[in-house]
Amino acid sequence: MKTLFRIAADATVCFHMAYVLFVILGLVVIMLGAFSGWNWIRNTTFRVAHLLAISIVVVENWLNITCPLTTLEKHLRAKSGATSYDGDFIANAVHDALFLECKPWIFTTMYSLFGLAVLITMFAFPPHAFSGNKQIANTFSDATTEA
Repeated sequence: MKTLFRIAADATVCFHMAYVLFVILGLVVIMLGAFSGWNWIRNTTFRVAHLLAISIVVVENWLNITCPLTTLEKHLRAKSGATSYDGDFIANAVHDALFLECKPWIFTTMYSLFGLAVLITMFAFPPHAFSGNKQIANTFSDATTEA
């Protein structure tokens, strides 16, 4: 049974890293897509999910709430009998990349600024549903492809 808890903890930390990558790479892709004329970056579902993902992180930090994924991973590791982090190689690498040592205010500032950047892209490069007129939404894309 302890092995199952360890595997569940490793899966949780990998899912956590995938969440972080979605938030970070999502903004990178949105910015690249805006300047490259990629129309798919204006997909409303993708953009709302991306904004919601970073909003959850920002609110957790403002309210000093420990991430539920972190709490779940710690609980599963304790149930597996682990006294310290002892996942497999990939889980260790993901865990080390995910949990940096820094003062809490630095993370709150970074998350808030990142969230603000995501929010700005919602206005600068709006999703189709928010533009009201797809022709207006494509104006920026058309301007960048003509240049």
